[in-house]
Amino acid sequence: MTLYLASTSPRRRELLSQTDIEFSVLDIAIDETQRRNELPTAYVERLAKEKAEAGFQSVQEDENAIVLAADTIVVLEDTILGKPSDQTQAQDMLRALSGRSHVVMTAFAIKTQQQIRVQRVNTTVFFRPITSKEIDWYWQTGEQQDKAGGYGIQSKGGVFVSALSGSYSAVVGLPLAEVIAALQNLGIHQE
Repeated sequence: MTLYLASTSPRRRELLSQTDIEFSVLDIAIDETQRRNELPTAYVERLAKEKAEAGFQSVQEDENAIVLAADTIVVLEDTILGKPSDQTQAQDMLRALSGRSHVVMTAFAIKTQQQIRVQRVNTTVFFRPITSKEIDWYWQTGEQQDKAGGYGIQSKGGVFVSALSGSYSAVVGLPLAEVIAALQNLGIHQE
């Protein structure tokens, strides 16, 4: 069996590399527009599934292919906080998250010739109160520009997190415990 990761996210690559399972990376692109009235749970699961299906299409000549894909969103009171488009949006996101909890949803999909499996992992993240000066400082780091919710827990943005309930690796982008269990069910194990 050949495992493919349908993601160019450096964070997902790093996380999957920690497992010592061999994999190749696929660069796929899908339309990530949220559908009208689509709930966050349905949205994140659909994107993971569509990414896995698109990745599988690109390697379908490999009859031993297994494609893993994932998507991560930040949800505050049923509103998805995507990747900020500019400084104002990034800073507004941090102000909204300050002193509150939010949910990070990561869905992953595993596609084989016979089946597709989609699973979602929710993690509640608690932010301490953040000052305006800290919000300005964080913008200067440039770190939040490609991150859902406008922060990265695995680097400087982690200073805002006072606690979490759930999977740390899911917040980073790939719920390792759940992914490993699913891959082991398909016969893929660490070397």
